Amino acid sequence: MSVLRIAVAQMNPTVGDLNGNVQRIIEWLGEARKAQVDLIAFPELAITGYLPEDLLFKPQFVNDNLRALNEVAQACRDVVAVVGYVAQSAQIKSGGFRPSFDSNDRPALYNSAALLAEHQIAGNWHKKYFARDGEENRYFQPGQQPPVLVMNGRVIGVTIGEDLWHSDTGTQAQMLAGIEVMVNLTASPFQAEQSRLREQLFSTWAKKNGVILTVANMIGGQDELVFDGNSLILDQSGQVVARGGAFKEELLMADVSLGSVKGKSNASGRNSVRTKKPVSAADRFLIKLPITKGARTPIMPGLTEPSGEIEEVYQALVLAVKDYVRKNGFKRVVIGLSGGVDSALTAVVAVDALGSANVLGIFMPSPYTSQESEEDAVELAQHLGIELNIIPIASTFEAYRRSLAPSFDQRPADITEENLQARIRGNILMALSNKFGHLVLITGNKSELSVGYSTLYGDMAGGFAVIKDVSKTRVYELARFCNARGSSTVIPQRTLDRPPSAELKPDQKDEDTLPPYPELDHILQAYVEEDRSLKEIVEEGFDRVTVARVMRMVDTSEFKRRQAPIGVKLTRRALGKDRRMPITNGYRGLDE
Repeated sequence: MSVLRIAVAQMNPTVGDLNGNVQRIIEWLGEARKAQVDLIAFPELAITGYLPEDLLFKPQFVNDNLRALNEVAQACRDVVAVVGYVAQSAQIKSGGFRPSFDSNDRPALYNSAALLAEHQIAGNWHKKYFARDGEENRYFQPGQQPPVLVMNGRVIGVTIGEDLWHSDTGTQAQMLAGIEVMVNLTASPFQAEQSRLREQLFSTWAKKNGVILTVANMIGGQDELVFDGNSLILDQSGQVVARGGAFKEELLMADVSLGSVKGKSNASGRNSVRTKKPVSAADRFLIKLPITKGARTPIMPGLTEPSGEIEEVYQALVLAVKDYVRKNGFKRVVIGLSGGVDSALTAVVAVDALGSANVLGIFMPSPYTSQESEEDAVELAQHLGIELNIIPIASTFEAYRRSLAPSFDQRPADITEENLQARIRGNILMALSNKFGHLVLITGNKSELSVGYSTLYGDMAGGFAVIKDVSKTRVYELARFCNARGSSTVIPQRTLDRPPSAELKPDQKDEDTLPPYPELDHILQAYVEEDRSLKEIVEEGFDRVTVARVMRMVDTSEFKRRQAPIGVKLTRRALGKDRRMPITNGYRGLDE
């Protein structure tokens, strides 16, 4: 076997949909068999989807996942498959078969990869290292020394996720066993600006170790996360042989020549990776699977060119919306259109994700809504081909004011009346959601949510926050990208040119309350995403009073963010699980 035909099933699993995931895996196995593939790799936790979270505390779910794996194994023939699943440790005790337990007296679970061949589960690997910013430590125990796969005399290693980067996880032992191919199963979420860096790191690893590297990543939206695929097959020099497309399912295949692969191991039993404790190659476990293939036609590997950063961010938003709606059983979404850029971008994303027939726009003018806003909302809806309902809120707003007047005790109008308008709109959107079963997409951006420039139970009311992790500056970049894609403008140019305004009082502008967005976003980047101090941010040239005010707004708005709907994670530090601050918090960090 001087040429190995490798395939990667870049699939879109649904967490918990074991039957659906199994059927998709079996379909991929059939395609691989037709293509005379030798070895096919599926993503990390392909059986369960990533991450099942507290479903893993349900014994029935874990057992059903094992039954699902057996169903896949029964369908696996004429090809060797490596499939991600959840393993449960067991040991023999007096009295019979008993599971081993973790520190919480639950059966010990492992993030694992199963080796399938000829209707059998022939072996497995357990992940040892978990991402520092992830949640796998809550559920999984670390694995130990991994085995290697020997297929017709060719030695193949398998790693899961982070384990590839740690020399003491067994990567060194696999290298000492003389592996020629390393297969890495991963569930690597999309993060802006990271896809190219990720490819560079994989290329460096393959070149450094002198082996062929296959990386199987998944695609799809799962709550806050969206997975971009970009799976890879690299040769021993680090060159990309095949690259999966971003945000789409596909079967990636390539023929790789093994004759010149030598790895970095040597006769002394050591390799180029140094560890504190030497690892003996004798610790390996060999799985022998003789697989033979007849004559086959060479294939042309897929080599999708990567998109630009803004396009990838946009694709991530579209897939996240599509999958959140589809996987949660919705058919249509409803969006409050204001005539502003945030709701316009959200509507464009929704139409690309779901089709214009499945997007309902609602324009809700108040006494302070400008004619330009209504015209822009109508024009946007016409460009997108979506249904637009206009529901004025002036009479409802006035009824609220009359009803509350005795309790307000003649106090002058203030932000209370502004928030009333937002909450009336939120009630209307939620009423339509209840009546017709539509999902409400909220339209607030990361800049506004960071400083609390939003209304709890008002414009924050809804089921999914599409641009929750998109700064206002990037919202404009994405809007311009949308307009530049086709032959005609989608988002009205006036929407991009007009100063942003909530239009909740006469002549209101966002900059009446906030610094200009380019300045605000730089401060938020430093404070929210990089945890920098007041002194450090001021030293970059920002006004101290402005920085302190922004920091105070961020700190005192945590209670709002804690109640916000989930939204797409696109950056290293999204507002949600990535940044967990106490609501009751006496620390401000405003002293130099």
